[in-house]
Amino acid sequence: MNVPAVQFDDATGLAPAVVQDADTRRVLMLGYVNAESLRLTAETGYVHFWSRSRGEIWRKGLTSGNTFRVAEIAGDCDSDAVLFSVYPAGPACHEGKVSCFDPPAGGAAPPLSTSLDTLAHLWRTIEQRVAERPEGSYTVELISRGVDGIVRKIVEEATEVLLAARDHAAGGPPERVYEEVADLAYHLFVLLAERGLQPQGVLDVLEIRAS
Repeated sequence: MNVPAVQFDDATGLAPAVVQDADTRRVLMLGYVNAESLRLTAETGYVHFWSRSRGEIWRKGLTSGNTFRVAEIAGDCDSDAVLFSVYPAGPACHEGKVSCFDPPAGGAAPPLSTSLDTLAHLWRTIEQRVAERPEGSYTVELISRGVDGIVRKIVEEATEVLLAARDHAAGGPPERVYEEVADLAYHLFVLLAERGLQPQGVLDVLEIRAS
């Protein structure tokens, strides 16, 4: 793993490290690293920080299990800060929030990106199922059907979305619309996984269209 050249603070020997979800690009937390913790991060593939309160290196999630698996390490334009792009396992914040920058309970509603973290978690689960092929997994069963089998399910789920939307237009509750759209999104993700494609390609197209 490539490690950028970092100019650590002369007084403390530390540099700030921003942690970002590699899938959603959402900022999860801010920590600090020294040369050794940065080396361990690159060597192990899991984020290590320098704890200013304890005065020691600590691997994120060592006790909680909420680890950060590193996708990429980058430096900023001045080479005095680090960006960790990671695949988080569980919430980043010690208060159980997805991000340390989430509002407190009872505060403002979280941004849309918070909800999109659920899609990122779903994608990582699908990738894991494809890689490990556990027995009894519906995702594995779908993958084994190939493109034609998955597409048939997508057509079926899209029809269910249409029927649910019509029912809602006639005065029905919205819950069925949410459920059917969720089913459709899941099957679309499985199609991408079967083809060896990434959701980021879809997001890139949407970003262009939204501009």
